[in-house]
Amino acid sequence: MSTPTTTQTIRPAGAGHETLYVLLFCALVLLVAGAVVSWRGETTETSEVAAHQFDARRDLTAGEQGVYADLRVTLEEIQLRQQEEQRLPTPAELDAEGYAPFARDASAVSRGGHTWQLLEGGAYLGLSQASEVAGSFLMRLGAQPDSPADIWLNRSTDLTAPHDLSDAALSAAGWQQVVAQFDAGVTRQHRH
Repeated sequence: MSTPTTTQTIRPAGAGHETLYVLLFCALVLLVAGAVVSWRGETTETSEVAAHQFDARRDLTAGEQGVYADLRVTLEEIQLRQQEEQRLPTPAELDAEGYAPFARDASAVSRGGHTWQLLEGGAYLGLSQASEVAGSFLMRLGAQPDSPADIWLNRSTDLTAPHDLSDAALSAAGWQQVVAQFDAGVTRQHRH
């Protein structure tokens, strides 16, 4: 006797459904990642400088940045001496003690070879001997030893000491105030 034979057809596993499921899972992962990034992302706020100002990190040459940094560091010593001695130290005294940018060394020469003088009204003027390397600097100090100082830059040649140290007079004479902005985007910019 023979048993009836049943033929069963087995289809091969199709990759079509599996591929569809993998693609849907990838799309879901991308959507979730995009939502997390947009939800947790930080906005970069960059503020613009005024027309009479330079940004210390973006607008200065390498030599000017070096002189600016030296002035900011030496400012603390100047203010300390002003508080102790009730007067501002002269550029010659700062040079004798080796304080940059007042010291006449190789670094000062490579950054414009500024000649420094103390002006009445509490300001240090550094006239550049090589304006193509770095402009001339003016650092105004406040009447009080702990008051903030501001630094101005002028890239013109043949400058003389300004008589009026007010913001308006300095701006009219071509001086621009150097400001330091601290935003996260400055290190990610590529200027070529």
